[in-house]
Amino acid sequence: MNLPNCLTLIRVLLIPVFVILIINKSFGWAVVTFAVAGITDGVDGMVARLTHRRTELGAYLDPIADKLLLSSAFVTLAIIEILPSWLTVIVITRDVIILIGFLVLFLTNYRPKIRPSLISKVTTDFQIATVLFVLMTKHGVIFQQLSTLAIYGTMLFTILSGAHYIYVGTRILNGKPY
Repeated sequence: MNLPNCLTLIRVLLIPVFVILIINKSFGWAVVTFAVAGITDGVDGMVARLTHRRTELGAYLDPIADKLLLSSAFVTLAIIEILPSWLTVIVITRDVIILIGFLVLFLTNYRPKIRPSLISKVTTDFQIATVLFVLMTKHGVIFQQLSTLAIYGTMLFTILSGAHYIYVGTRILNGKPY
């Protein structure tokens, strides 16, 4: 256990706080909590690289923490009807596809390296922006407009990213380079 992994665990521990704030419609504090979680995400990776403290645990824990935070945000915001439920289904389905694909590869004795693709990084950025903009819609028309753009951007990139992971996983299982 090192500092980057501790920062990742802090992000995981912030998830229930974030969910409770959304349920209580304390959107300002929810944005702050989400931002702190996002900062820990950036800092843990930077500290791990700069101090040469990358660990296998961190390589697995970091994306799991990201998925838990974003999935919790999408599900909670859909439940209180601030985010379209169809978008939440798309986001969760992609994550389930990635998890199942990873497990299939692992069970076939292939040990995939955890390296997000460019399209996956763009997808995550859109998902984060969607959560932030949706939480801030009461602070001006611009955030309402940005949230609409982010929602459709998230839909598009989440679908493209899911298709990309299916393509890559299928190529790996068929013994072909990707």
